[in-house]
Amino acid sequence: MSAHSVYREEDCRFEYDREDLIARLGGVLDDPEALITNEEALRAYETDGLAAYRQLPVAAVLPDTVEQVQAILRICHELEVPVVARGAGTSLSAGALPHPQGILLSLSRFNRILEVDAERRIARVQPGVRNLAVSEAAAPYGLYYAPDPSSQIACSIGGNVAENAGGVHCLKYGLTIHNVLEATLITIDGDVIKVGSEAPDAPGYDLLAAVIGSEGMLGVVVEVAVKLLPEPLTKKVMLAAFPTVEAGGEAVAGIIGDGIIPGGLEMMDNAAIRAAEDFVHAGYPVDAATILICELDGSEAEVAAQCDRVRKLMERYGATEIRIAETPEQAQRFWAGRKAAFPAVGRISPDYYCMDGTIPRKHLGTVLKRMQALSEQYGLRVVNVFHAGDGNLHPLVLYDGNVPGELERTEELGGRILELCVEVGGTVTGEHGVGMEKLDQMCVQFNKAEREQFFALKRAFDPKGLLNPGKAIPTLHRCAEFGAMHVHHGELPFPDIERF
Repeated sequence: MSAHSVYREEDCRFEYDREDLIARLGGVLDDPEALITNEEALRAYETDGLAAYRQLPVAAVLPDTVEQVQAILRICHELEVPVVARGAGTSLSAGALPHPQGILLSLSRFNRILEVDAERRIARVQPGVRNLAVSEAAAPYGLYYAPDPSSQIACSIGGNVAENAGGVHCLKYGLTIHNVLEATLITIDGDVIKVGSEAPDAPGYDLLAAVIGSEGMLGVVVEVAVKLLPEPLTKKVMLAAFPTVEAGGEAVAGIIGDGIIPGGLEMMDNAAIRAAEDFVHAGYPVDAATILICELDGSEAEVAAQCDRVRKLMERYGATEIRIAETPEQAQRFWAGRKAAFPAVGRISPDYYCMDGTIPRKHLGTVLKRMQALSEQYGLRVVNVFHAGDGNLHPLVLYDGNVPGELERTEELGGRILELCVEVGGTVTGEHGVGMEKLDQMCVQFNKAEREQFFALKRAFDPKGLLNPGKAIPTLHRCAEFGAMHVHHGELPFPDIERF
């Protein structure tokens, strides 16, 4: 697959003695294998989950201790070397893409669960701990960690904090920001600070909320305290088939509008249904235009009453078939297809581009219809798999990176989809972050004054702009270029967008 050269010349503003940098980093690390400078070995770090973007760092470092992280950051601060922190590398927005003049700071060795306190329902973990491992460690106490991205078997807690990850149960139990109590991070000049509190609230500014979702631009997280929840007494999983995607979208809005908040409410269109069924054989109705997977949890009486209400609502919105899992194994099969949707789609296309935008639920049907029109306009198939309950869309644009120009056309279609999300009152990201991928669409969502506030916050933590530079916040120059491009073509995405 061809890869983008993502950093422009004006971004390459860092000058220092590379031999001096390597020598000083080597003096900090006890293990010679913890400092990687060989080009072939660095290939393991050249990309994250958005593999169309690739870039080699000057070096990759794998510290073992907080003291080593402090020393590394102090060296980089003194020499003015860019630093990109990385966890498992499953980010889908090029958020963990290395900087060509910087180091890649891997936290993969910070992989210990430090404490599980069942009485206080808290776990303290290092950032390299896998998401699923937290729930596995808490399971003997009847507890679990609620955020569950589809990549939970591999993605790390540090990455979840960086991107504010969600998952299929985020509708009822929230995103990472709702389930992290405290974070310890190292600033670019090597200081250790704690934000948040194990108490229900903390005094002062809510800096924890600023850190979660900041994509590693404010500091390097080295420890996290997460909230654990008791396993629900009862769960019921329902699967409903609908004759049109719009009907499924309207059913989602109807369920939430009726005051029911499911543990999870997921939606898949026909292409996703067929791909998942061929891959995991979940027993999905392959002729349905769309399916909803709805999980209800709580007391036995509460779940029984909600199941009856949800069934009637689904029938009202035109469901052609409704199934309720009778055994845990059947419920697991219902979820298995949804969890495996992304790899399943990977089997039917040479490449796919996973988008991430969020919209008000009431606009689901309209947005899905307009996405179909955009798909036909660009001549590219779009497969829809998403967290329908909270309006977090994950359209997958299918393409072939070996066909000249097809990746660029795919990116343009993806940008139009994100701009559509903004148009109906949504946002350009729900849980994948901005990274390099959505900088232009940040120009659509946020005006000049708002972006200046973002930069002001970053300068308060990182005055030299060394942490993950070039990510998440578009420069004035970039937004001016983006606006000029649309003016040149006689249009802007929406009439009220600021003209630069």
